[in-house]
Amino acid sequence: MPGTVQTDLLALGEIPDPFILLNEDSIQWVSERNWDYKKSFSVSSERLEKQKHFIRFEGLDTYATVLLNDSLILSANNAFRSWEVDVSNALQLENELTIHFKSVDSIEQIEAAKLPYVLPESPRVFTRKPQFQYGWDWGPTIKTMGIWRDISLISYEQTRLKDAYLKTENLNVSDSTAILTANLELFTQENNVVTIDILNQTTGVTSSQQLELCQGANEYQVPFEIENPQFWWTHNLGEPFLYDIAIHVKQGNSIVDSLRRKIGLRTIELVTEKDEIGESFYFKLNGKPVYMKGANYIPQNIFLSEVKVNDREKLLNDVVDANMNMLRVWGGGVYEDEAFYNVCDEKGILVWQDFMFACAMYPGDEAFIENVKQEAIENVKRLRNHPSIALWCGNNENSEGWARWGWADKKSPEVRAKIWSDYSTLFNHVLPRVVDSLHPSVSYWESSPKYGRGDKRFKTEGDAHDWWVWHDEYPFEHFEEEVPRFMSEFGFQAFPSYEAIYKLTGLDTINLSHSSFATHQKHDRGFSLIRKYMERDFPVPTNDADYAYVSQLVQAYGITKGIRAHRRSKPYNMGTLYWQLNDCWPVVSWSSIDGLGNWKALHHYAQRAFENRLIIPFEENHSLKITVVDDNFRTITAAMHVLFRDFKGQVLHQTETEVVSTFNDKNEVVYEVNLTEIDFDRRATYAEIVFGNIKEIYFFEKPKDLKLDSVKVVPSVALAPGGFAITLKEATLQKDVFLSTKQHGKFSHNFFDLLPNEPRVILLKTNEKMIPKIEIHTLNQLIDIP
Repeated sequence: MPGTVQTDLLALGEIPDPFILLNEDSIQWVSERNWDYKKSFSVSSERLEKQKHFIRFEGLDTYATVLLNDSLILSANNAFRSWEVDVSNALQLENELTIHFKSVDSIEQIEAAKLPYVLPESPRVFTRKPQFQYGWDWGPTIKTMGIWRDISLISYEQTRLKDAYLKTENLNVSDSTAILTANLELFTQENNVVTIDILNQTTGVTSSQQLELCQGANEYQVPFEIENPQFWWTHNLGEPFLYDIAIHVKQGNSIVDSLRRKIGLRTIELVTEKDEIGESFYFKLNGKPVYMKGANYIPQNIFLSEVKVNDREKLLNDVVDANMNMLRVWGGGVYEDEAFYNVCDEKGILVWQDFMFACAMYPGDEAFIENVKQEAIENVKRLRNHPSIALWCGNNENSEGWARWGWADKKSPEVRAKIWSDYSTLFNHVLPRVVDSLHPSVSYWESSPKYGRGDKRFKTEGDAHDWWVWHDEYPFEHFEEEVPRFMSEFGFQAFPSYEAIYKLTGLDTINLSHSSFATHQKHDRGFSLIRKYMERDFPVPTNDADYAYVSQLVQAYGITKGIRAHRRSKPYNMGTLYWQLNDCWPVVSWSSIDGLGNWKALHHYAQRAFENRLIIPFEENHSLKITVVDDNFRTITAAMHVLFRDFKGQVLHQTETEVVSTFNDKNEVVYEVNLTEIDFDRRATYAEIVFGNIKEIYFFEKPKDLKLDSVKVVPSVALAPGGFAITLKEATLQKDVFLSTKQHGKFSHNFFDLLPNEPRVILLKTNEKMIPKIEIHTLNQLIDIP
């Protein structure tokens, strides 16, 4: 434990691995049955003598009846809640704990039958568990059951400190003192007096206050200060500085209970103000408008208990390495473990946190609303100490679905009114009131997106999800033409890494025709759409390995075209979060990191597109126009050099000017080159633009139309600290170089253009000592243009 019925059966050899071959279908029977867990445990006589005993269940998935020594102590019905039960009168020296899990299917059928109408996306809407487990267009249908978070026995004698919220009351950049309040929740068995010590372990300063407690529950506010405060920033703007605070409850000279919190001092504000265009949507961090760059996060594994602290750390390191400063925790997954938010705090990543509702309309009966209210209260209280929390959002696409997906069709006016009234109760009353009362320093946003793409306000107000590309088959250039105020979702599919394809097919070669590969594509038009877009912009390989490689290039090409268009529109647009960061199993999907943790081409492309300072060239009216997007706080002045080179590296034309780059300036064109005055072959030329210490390469035609020399790149491999150094150098441009090996490791860089006569050294980070066999793919090998 923690675990699930499915992972326990897998460990026992009773079911096959559902991630590989066609095994997903063969385990569906597991969630259709009821399951029991039993545990015998002993309690020492010394512990049993304490006055109070609680059993705390951090997560039961989902409909669970719990007995202690044959006495019913709990009936649970929400995987997103924890449950704490007083067992002071039931606990013995020898104990047996039994947990009976009931199939969600039977309960959902009962709940659905109570309504005289069908709710959109019923029956999953009746169960408070991760919605993505019911099957999504990137995930399997595996409805887990089990003890997915820890169970603990809590015993105490006199006084217990249950919770502490360290709230920043006053914080200004110019102030020499930050004023905070420790909001404490204490329980005591009888009236008594305690001393609260608040120890700032970062500065060594202690604040103390004596409190008189009354028997039962007590809430107290204890003020304290931090002198010369250091602010918490996202990693791309400054240091995500954290203070280490310990709270001790003392009776006399003895510490009877304590809690520890790491906090960051920062202000975060969502600014939505009417303007001449519509309404803004941007975040201010410590009083400064900050451009948000990142992706949408889903759970890292369909089996939530399988995700370990190291898995979260690795993924969030990948987020920082790709220059992202925000993740959106999507509403079809879970409120993540403390470890996830702790790492976001430490690494300076802001979190847009959805409540767990996605792509559906939910019940509005009193019991359901109360259950969700308690879920919201608990999770807001649990997460509000984290400086990384930037926004609470009610749901994902529920409002858009109701407005334009046909959910209301063929329903009577009375039913429509009832369903929408229930929606409004939950997302416009219950959830915002919870946030306002418990975490008022962070904004609440009703639904993402604010308006669906069928609404003319899509571009001018709120956040947007743009799925014209992909679902409606619009070309990638659409991203450049339709830029919203804040893009919180847009995406495109690609195949996973070779390693993931080997795993899911059980083969040691890439065979895209294998029957199991089709079961790992959950979008009904996925394969055809990938091919259609590939045919528009890229060569279409006949070799399976090359086809998988080019599919990743298509995804990276399209999504970073969108990222650059969004960033070029700053400050009209102030954020771009693509769909999606990661996967929950090996699959063909929209992710930039596949289900085994491997970077796809998109993640490498995004790393470059999310740099704080970025040159963005574009063509307009027969001119090459150049902007510089700058998210840094300092201004720089430097020469900008523009060189037109052929694919052998020869300079055909060059020019330069002096450019000033300033944080948050309007992204006006800083330089312009009249293309009609230059004699060059668009298909065989690239522009090299250098400004200060950054460089940008611009191609004048689509990848499929470039006149690339078909040259096979031969790597030079040598032993190096931490792995192997791979040196590449060629006399002619090599487009989109992709290095692969069957040896376990990670390349420091991949999916890049190797410029003519410029050597590039790549590190393969690995613990293996045998010299690896490196395979290299490039577009040059696929394009044969006379």
